[in-house]
This record gives sequence, C-alpha cells and structure tokens, in this order.
Amino acid sequence: MKKYLYIALITFTLCSCEKELELESPSELTIAGFWDTEEGARTAHTGLYANLRSSGENLWLLGEMRSDIWGGRTYESASNTNLIESNFTEATAPFGGWAGLYTRIHRINDFLANAQNVGFINEADKNHMIGQTYGLRALYYYTLLKTWGEVPIILEPVGAIDPSDLSKPRSSQEEVMNLIKSDIEASLSAFGLDNSFWAGNRNFWSKAATLALKGDVHIWSGNLLGGGASDFTTAKTALEQISALEVSLAENISELWGVGGEANSEFIFALQYKQDEASNFYNSLTGRSTEINPQFDDKGASMIDFVIAGANRYGQSEKTILLLDDNDDSRKDASFIRLYIDDNAGAGYPTYDEPAYFGSVFNKFLGQVIGSERIFENDVPVYRYADVVLMLAEVKNLLGEDPTAEINEIRQRAFGANYDAAIHGYTNGSQVDNVNAILDERYKEFVGEGKRWWDLRRAGDSFVIDNVSFLNPGDEFKLLLPITTDMIGRNPALVQTPGY
Repeated sequence: MKKYLYIALITFTLCSCEKELELESPSELTIAGFWDTEEGARTAHTGLYANLRSSGENLWLLGEMRSDIWGGRTYESASNTNLIESNFTEATAPFGGWAGLYTRIHRINDFLANAQNVGFINEADKNHMIGQTYGLRALYYYTLLKTWGEVPIILEPVGAIDPSDLSKPRSSQEEVMNLIKSDIEASLSAFGLDNSFWAGNRNFWSKAATLALKGDVHIWSGNLLGGGASDFTTAKTALEQISALEVSLAENISELWGVGGEANSEFIFALQYKQDEASNFYNSLTGRSTEINPQFDDKGASMIDFVIAGANRYGQSEKTILLLDDNDDSRKDASFIRLYIDDNAGAGYPTYDEPAYFGSVFNKFLGQVIGSERIFENDVPVYRYADVVLMLAEVKNLLGEDPTAEINEIRQRAFGANYDAAIHGYTNGSQVDNVNAILDERYKEFVGEGKRWWDLRRAGDSFVIDNVSFLNPGDEFKLLLPITTDMIGRNPALVQTPGY
C-alpha cells in the first residue's frame, strides 16, 4: 500500500512542476519514512521508467518530425505539420514547458539525493540503480541541449530548494554539456565492473546504454561545440567497448519488430509497452480499416483482412519512398507496407508508382493482433547495436579514418543473401562523401525510430539545410526551438532563443 500512496503523492506534487521552472511553491517530494526502506527506493526506481515512457512520444517527435522522413501523403488529416515544415514563431512555439522533461529530471534529482542513503541487502543493486539514474539524467539533459541549446540546470530535489530558486536562467551549451559528461562518468563509476542488464531486462538503463550515450554525446560535442579530435577519440573508445557487453546485430532486420522478438541482443535500451499497461504511439502511422482494407500492397495482395483501428497522421515523404525503393534491401518491407489502389492485374508494384500509390502503413511497430484487435505493445528502442556500428563509422570518418567496414556491416545485414559487394558495398571516399553515405545508411536503418533529425544535426548545420526542404540558408537559427512567451512570463530569468 505504501508504494501506491507514494506514486499517487509524487504524481500530485509533480503536477505543480509541469510549468517548468516557474515561480510556484513546490510540495515536498518525499514522505516521512519513505526513503528509509529498500522497498521505497525500488518503487521510486520503477517510477523513473514510467516517467520516461510517458515522454516517449515527445522524444520521438523531437528526434524525428523535423527531418525529411515525413510530410508525404496521408489519408487522414496530417499532424504536427508545423514541426515537419519548421513553421513556428515565439507565439506558436511547440513543446511549452520544455516538453515536460524537467518533471522527469525532478524525479531523478530526488532519487539521487535520497537513494544513496538507503541501506540495501545487496549494495550492488543500489549501485546499479544509481548508475541507471545518472544515465537517464544525462539523456534528458542531452535532449534539452539538442532541442533548445541553452537550458536551465537544476540538480536539487524540488522540495529541498526555495521557490525563488526555480526561476533559473538558461545555462550555456558548454555548461550543459559539461553536466551531461559529468553524469555519464558518474553513471559509469556507479556501474563499475557490472556489465549486466538489470534483471536481465533491456527495458532498464545499463552500462552499455551509458557507453552508447557517451559516444553520441562526444560526437555532438566534438563536431558542434569545438571539442574536436579529443572528443572524437573519447567517443570511439566508448563505442568500441559495447560489443563485449552481450550486444550484437540481429541476423535479420525483421527479427527486431515483432512483439515476440523484443529480447533480441541488438536492443541496448528500449521503452517497454504492454497490453493493458501502455500502448506505443505508432498507431498514428497506420490508419483505419475503412481506408486500408480496400487497397492492395505492393505485391498485389489484398488488404481486406488487415486488422487495424489506427490513424494515418504521418505520411512518408517521396524522398523516403525512393530511398527505400530497392527490393534487394530487406529494410524496404520491414519499414513500410506500401498501399496501392489496385493490384496491377495481379503483378503488384515492385517499384514505386506514384499515380497508383495510395499511402502507407508503418510496419516496424505494428504490435500484434489478439482476437479482433491490434495491440500496439512493441518495445521501442532508444539505442540498438546498429546505432553503435554507424556511430563508429561516423566518428572514424571525423578522425580521418576509413568507415567502410562499419557501413558495409550494416549493408550486408540489410541485403542478406542479395548482398553483392560489387553492387552494394561501399568504398571509402572523401570525408563529405562518407558523411553523406553514413547519413543515408542511418536514414534507411532507423526510419521512424526518432533518430534522423538528431543525425542531421550532429553532422552539422549544412547537412540539415541540404537535406530538409523546408529549411534554407539563413534558417540556421531554426535548428533550435524557441520557448513560449508564457514560459518567459512565468520565469523572467529566461531569455528567448536567439533568432526568434
């Protein structure tokens, strides 16, 4: 009963934090005696992941929707077109209140301030939890940095500080990055030699996840914040350690997306979804049976028996369709079910045919049909090993090394028995050629997984402008989001993102 009381209490008190970093009197986050027990600490630890999962759709939108993947044909009214088109102003800024991420950070700060003082039967469990928690805080601050640049830093539990201290200014990107790197090192220190996945489950953060984040962060810092070769070398060292931590590529890309395949060795960290507990957000990339059932797939098969009750709010861009229009590449069918208005006299449409094209259904996270209902309960990876392989290619290229082996490792898996090195293999080129090859490979590999916008940003401003049709030279300020006028009104210490 105690743990449910705490969950209810903490949910209530954190509602006052949704107006992030505003001048409101916070309630105490803890209750007398709660942090005296291992049971209480474990309950709080579980709550951190419920919090993260509730931010899953926002994290996906932040990392995906402003890229070149979407903006194509839908058969229902489209959603988030302002993000797709980077069409917003100070008055229409999306994700008010920092997308709710400081609420998650407040919970983490509370855990870090209190859990370390709780006695555990097995202290190794406590250390693992602390390693997880520092990793999660680094992930949140990294997301804030990538999205808004300068953001406030708050490290104390809300109940332990004066309300006036919540009116914090935005810290510099360098200060925020230093915090992220510090939390990553604190996470690795807490994990120590413990390379295990918590309870054998990849729905919890791990040392492998921290190392993946470390590589990601140091590439960003090296390329965008002036860290250069020192950061790139650190990133490479971190990424190269991961293959020894019970992580590897799945043999076939299709193995990753079924509900029954969630325990695969490729997922490093994934958000967990379960029937009667929480559904993922990918039903918005499918549609309703009334539109889908009369259509045909690209093999000419009728969709009449396809069970679905979703929505079609996001359509793949023509650029995405053409990029994946290769029948030898298993990622084509693994990523989308292309729909056509007829069966082309039984021959289907092996290659894209725009006049007959109706739309598509995203195929990666389609859940499973139980009875007459489709349940969207796929786990959604935040990091998987293919990500690590291609980040290694990225950092090798930045160091002036040859990224060919890593690019071809991913291509060989994608093409399988169809792989012909003379046709599909990559040969080392100029640094710019290599960047574009890696970006294209990541595009095809991670379409729909919330990666593409961050990939373009990490590569550099020019790569964003060159690839996203809604952005032009001079729009570089739009790569960071504005904050709402309401946020500034409630926290006068905030200043608007430059350019807005």
